[in-house]
Amino acid sequence: MKTLVLVFHPDLKGQSHVNKALAEAAAELDNVTVRDEYALYPDGKIDVAAEQKAIEEADRVVFQFPLYWFSSPALLKSWEDEVLQHGWAYGSEGHAFEGKEFGVAVSTGSPETAYQPDGSNKFVIDQLLTPFQGTANYVSATWIKPFVTFGAFGITDEALSAATKAYQEALSA
Repeated sequence: MKTLVLVFHPDLKGQSHVNKALAEAAAELDNVTVRDEYALYPDGKIDVAAEQKAIEEADRVVFQFPLYWFSSPALLKSWEDEVLQHGWAYGSEGHAFEGKEFGVAVSTGSPETAYQPDGSNKFVIDQLLTPFQGTANYVSATWIKPFVTFGAFGITDEALSAATKAYQEALSA
């Protein structure tokens, strides 16, 4: 299975600790292609044809990003608006995702306890990721279980190492 990991972190090489490690771990795997979208499009001008071609060549697509204000970084939203075109991704003519798996790999600054009904964020992570599951449904893809790395702020080296191994296992499944 060919997996495409689209990484949306505005400073993957500098400020990122968790997403950088996850992206590097993913890139070590056979049949996994990792694309750093902010590095590809620092001006925000997305090459729609190149992105659509990359999707077409994959069997599984994973959006990897840090959770920002209960959502994704801005470039991911722009990417969705531009790349997921009617007649290509959905509609009577387009079903580019049909038969493909689709999921997300997110990191959160807060620990998992914050993502509980009685936690500080009041929602479980699956509730916050519902728009992405909705997107998968809308483009006729098969939604796969999200991969979540909680507590990026203050994550230990041991916990990050365990997360990268678990990510590789999830991508290899």
